Amino acid sequence: MDEMFEQLQAVVDRHEELEGLLSDPEVISDTQRFMKLSKEEGEIRETTEKYNRYKDVVGQIAENDTMLREKLDPEMDAMVKQDLAELNTEKEKLEHEMTLLMLPKDPNDDKNIIMEIRGAAGGDEASLFAGDLLNMYMRYAEKQGWKVETVDETPTEVGGFKSVVIMISGDSVYSKLKFENGAHRVQRVPQTESQGRVHTSTATVAVMPEYDAVDLDIDPKDIRTDVYRSSGAGGQHINKTSSAVRMTHLPTGIVVAMQDQRSQQQNREKAMQILRARVYDYYESQNQSEYDENRKQSVGTGDRSERIRTYNYPQNRVTDHRIGLTLNKLDRIMNGELEEIIDALILHDQTAKLEQLQNG
Repeated sequence: MDEMFEQLQAVVDRHEELEGLLSDPEVISDTQRFMKLSKEEGEIRETTEKYNRYKDVVGQIAENDTMLREKLDPEMDAMVKQDLAELNTEKEKLEHEMTLLMLPKDPNDDKNIIMEIRGAAGGDEASLFAGDLLNMYMRYAEKQGWKVETVDETPTEVGGFKSVVIMISGDSVYSKLKFENGAHRVQRVPQTESQGRVHTSTATVAVMPEYDAVDLDIDPKDIRTDVYRSSGAGGQHINKTSSAVRMTHLPTGIVVAMQDQRSQQQNREKAMQILRARVYDYYESQNQSEYDENRKQSVGTGDRSERIRTYNYPQNRVTDHRIGLTLNKLDRIMNGELEEIIDALILHDQTAKLEQLQNG
């Protein structure tokens, strides 16, 4: 615990230093540096406030202990004891909260995401389920006040999606949706099933943080860009111009094709955003064994082939296999009420990190 308090004091000292820098006219005039320091100040503000409050509480506890050693009248004695009990409860709560704040942070937690949902095993039923998952995430995003933009989609004739790519922007999107990475399994009676038999199908979800050019520098020489005419719906003007873009990252062979936007420039921008996310994802998975070793205790490996959750319609049940959580409220979850599952996954991850820290 002493080591943690030393680290906390270092955070408080840094916060004080940052407050000084942020009021320095020289820093204020350097927009990039000012933004970088503001971001750092925002990240450690809560930790600083909690630790300062903790020191106040510890001081008040010491004062109350001193008072109890003196001769107090019964009414005053009872009041001090009640105050002391409340302060000790707050002290414990603050210790727990500060420990969580000092856990190693995922540097991507505050990023926006690019999410790819694909129908996998199960034909039409898998594509319909991909559409259901899309609706679920869109409704959850709406409840969080996030913005959702469809970047690319390949619909199927039955009304689902072979694949769909969306971008979700807002506050700490990656921190809440990163555990959705993996294979999602559905068990239900398809509309086309005349015998009423339950079928099992799967859809995969990939969650990738959105990187800008500062985070991930891709050498333009490593990208081959082909331009061609768009096909499909969208009006005649689209087909008359070469607005569709296909980008190939030569070192990895990753290809992104984009034709959903109105102009070639917009398609280029969207293709580059997705390419950057996929390339980063590729390099991350190259270090997968090292990554898995570091987070052995965490929630799953994030492998897209790993079956993470089952949605059972006949029993209105959802089970997250990584943490053994079963909820009999599938209808509400598919309506975007994901908070209970997401909170449980985050808590499980924090608990595992705490154990690693204590056994470290």
